[in-house]
Amino acid sequence: MTIDYRARQERLRTIAGADAIAIVPGANMLYFTGLNLHLSERPIIALFTPDGDFSIIIPELEMPQLQVRPDLEARAFAWSDTDGYMGALEEAVRELGLQGGTLGVDGFSMRVSEWLAFQSVDQTLRVQAVERELVNIRARKMPDEIDCMRRAIRLSERALENVLAEVKPGMTEREIAARLSEELNAQGSQGNAFGPLVQTGPNSALPHGATSGRALGADEFLLIDYGGLVEGYPADITRTFCLGTPTAEMQKMYDVVLAANRAAVAAAGPGAAMGAVDKAARDVIEAAGYGKYFIHRTGHGLGLDIHEPIPQIAAGVPDLLEAGMAFTIEPGVYVPGLGGVRVEDNVVVTDTGVDVLTSFPRTLTR
Repeated sequence: MTIDYRARQERLRTIAGADAIAIVPGANMLYFTGLNLHLSERPIIALFTPDGDFSIIIPELEMPQLQVRPDLEARAFAWSDTDGYMGALEEAVRELGLQGGTLGVDGFSMRVSEWLAFQSVDQTLRVQAVERELVNIRARKMPDEIDCMRRAIRLSERALENVLAEVKPGMTEREIAARLSEELNAQGSQGNAFGPLVQTGPNSALPHGATSGRALGADEFLLIDYGGLVEGYPADITRTFCLGTPTAEMQKMYDVVLAANRAAVAAAGPGAAMGAVDKAARDVIEAAGYGKYFIHRTGHGLGLDIHEPIPQIAAGVPDLLEAGMAFTIEPGVYVPGLGGVRVEDNVVVTDTGVDVLTSFPRTLTR
């Protein structure tokens, strides 16, 4: 995938009121520069000024990653472990003319220690929270981003199909999760989007539970939430199965959740309120008598961060969906002692509706 990062950086100029935008390693740095650096005890801070200048405070040991990226035209303020980073930070503030100015920061990712370092250089430097503006820029995905997610979904679905052919009662949750990670790698994934969540029987009633050593029994729920990665972009898929014969109650739970998933897909599209999509799913579940067992939002934004805050498919959110926004639709019902059902798809808003990127069969029994 060829990306014009300078064009992406130009979009930072739409953020008003800041003399520079400061970004630390993570999804924002990857999006705006393509540099896949890690947040660690060694500070790395990218600085973007309104005149289009890109500078970076960076440890010397990370300079090789910058030197192979002449397209970024980056100005480096490098520092060594021997000298520490304060000298490089002071030089950057001085050379970029930031004294007494306003620094736009992502409050979700910049650490207090980094902000205090700036303040120790210039106590008159002010902070402006710009995390929402940054997320807004990233929320509308470009075609190349959607293509990466499609590829991640395709390989993830192949991996699940292959693993399910091996799954049988007696296998533990950890064994199934390990096989899924192995198969994702075999299919060409660049890692796990997150640790696969495999829950069996009553464990599946915990939406954010952990994969354990519990063995899968016959005729009970098997919930699998997982995803692979392509060029940093994830799949986030959940399917719920029963290897055997489900009870009438289990089948009813599944049918209700699937109907809620379909209702939310039908309600989504450009101009639809995010809260209305959540309501479409929630109404189906409440009408079936399971309202108190649907205990989370219907979906979240999807991109370089597996959970992106825009769009937020949750009750009462008035913000409107726009073309290019990618998100999950994942209603669920969780009954303590019995288990839980979740059916999660990945979608992207188009000019006329939504494109459902996931296609793995939505059936309970295998």
